[in-house]
Amino acid sequence: MKQNKPWFDEEYLGFFDQRKRAKLQWIRDPSQSNVDILNNVRREVSRHFRDKTKAYLRAKTEELEIKSKNKSIGDLYKGIIDFN
Repeated sequence: MKQNKPWFDEEYLGFFDQRKRAKLQWIRDPSQSNVDILNNVRREVSRHFRDKTKAYLRAKTEELEIKSKNKSIGDLYKGIIDFN
């Protein structure tokens, strides 16, 4: 089975756990400090995810560019189909 999100790794699971703990803490005690902590964690996690996916997409497009310059058309089309 093909992995849908190859940029997803163990580091992401840690970020998801961190976000989940902050949300549970806010649910238990909806104080302003917990709201601020939750918002900061969400912002940090979103920024990290966004940067990681951009890096993956950049590497993938560079790989496709190299394939097009090497005139390996079959590999290029396979890469484009995987990319979509």
